[in-house]
Amino acid sequence: MNGGYWLGVDLGGTKILTGLFDDDLKLLAKSKQPTRADDGPAGVVGRIIEGVEGVLKEAAIDPAQVRGMGLGVPGQIVIGTTTVKFAPNLDWHDVDVAPLLPASWKWPVMLENDVRMGTFGEFAYGAAKGARNVFGVFVGTGVGGGLILNGELFTGFNGNAGEVGHVIVHWRRGSSLESIAGRKYMMKRAKEVLDDAPKRVRKEWKNVDLAKVRSSQLAEFYQKGDPVAVQLVDDGARALGAAVGGVVNLLSPEVVVIGGGVAGALGDPYIERVWELARRHTLPGAADNVRCVAAALGDDSGVIGCAAYARARASRS
Repeated sequence: MNGGYWLGVDLGGTKILTGLFDDDLKLLAKSKQPTRADDGPAGVVGRIIEGVEGVLKEAAIDPAQVRGMGLGVPGQIVIGTTTVKFAPNLDWHDVDVAPLLPASWKWPVMLENDVRMGTFGEFAYGAAKGARNVFGVFVGTGVGGGLILNGELFTGFNGNAGEVGHVIVHWRRGSSLESIAGRKYMMKRAKEVLDDAPKRVRKEWKNVDLAKVRSSQLAEFYQKGDPVAVQLVDDGARALGAAVGGVVNLLSPEVVVIGGGVAGALGDPYIERVWELARRHTLPGAADNVRCVAAALGDDSGVIGCAAYARARASRS
């Protein structure tokens, strides 16, 4: 007998990815919609609905066979509810998603933080499969994290566990990890660095809109040895290494998974550099046999994690 189907929706600041999976978590159909956060919660949820209906139609699946849906949101979730407490990239404050969903959807919808869902995906089916204690950190526009402790997603008392991007790495200045290692903040610092750079360096960046620099573009500058990009990336790697080393000391994970757009574009040399720096900050023996690896699922980590999490939650109820 077929065990039913599962939906995973990864809601990002610029795009919405939707995946339909069978009971073995095999991907059957996938869609992508623009987020267009300026349209407000109703508009964004409308595009989530489009994505879900699209994958069901593509795979010719009766909605009655869907057993659950996980929705990853780039922000804080009120534990055990369908309410988004705060999602800065969407400009959402205390938004309850449930009333915006179709009454015809009879399956349970479970909300979680998007990076925690990415970490869960890597734990269940990706680079950390088989491990029971995992720290995931995703470096892109910002920096987020997720924790798997003793084989369970750990959200903590108030539901904010894993928010490593907001760890202060320079106490005197109050600088968070995200403000140094996240691409959005790197580009803000790039302007300051360029203002004081030699003319030949400024010339390389002359026609570049810093607000629109993508991870792949930053990686190109870095890989050709541009001094501004090298400084920004290495500062970010040092901050991330310090934070990862601290987490290894505090929680002793088996696997550290590093993903996200910046990490993916910069590749293995970046991850190796972060781990090299992290080990400098760990206690003797604390990093022994700990693996630091690149995320294996790419853009699919979120949708896979959401569907896997929905299935895991349903199996307990």
